[in-house]
Amino acid sequence: MNKAPPFWIAKKLQDMTPDEWESLCDGCGRCCLHKLRDEDDESLHFTSVACRLLDLKTCQCTEYKTRRRKVPDCVTLTPDMLGDIDWLPPTCAYRLLADGSPLPQWHPLVSGRAESVAEAGVSASGRCISEREAVEFERYIVKWPGEDPTVGAQNGARGNQRNPNGRNRL
Repeated sequence: MNKAPPFWIAKKLQDMTPDEWESLCDGCGRCCLHKLRDEDDESLHFTSVACRLLDLKTCQCTEYKTRRRKVPDCVTLTPDMLGDIDWLPPTCAYRLLADGSPLPQWHPLVSGRAESVAEAGVSASGRCISEREAVEFERYIVKWPGEDPTVGAQNGARGNQRNPNGRNRL
């Protein structure tokens, strides 16, 4: 007997159930980092400053179901808006599937393990600071949230270079 393909292959994003849609999130936490947009040229700058609701170790929202009440500008992703968003990380399942790309092997739906996200170097865990502690977000501009740390990993390249004090190199 042929096994049916997984829902993320068999269905369009628009046809997924709410539970299927939610399960696409790999829990990396990178979309919960603040982004800055240059007023002059509209360029996007990622920061390592996390939303105050993000648990910095687990990269899970501490108030997911009520987050919009506590953070009114928190974005609830929908399939219709994916074409207009330029700030999702390149490893984001929503972005990948919208672009017709497959889920990576480390994605929990593929690997069967939530830990595979951190093992692949994709998680923001241990790499960010809460907005409650950050004074000037401009001081925390980084590139890694907009990069795919797994690219080049097959060639021995290091996706997550850290200096000895644990902060990311810019």
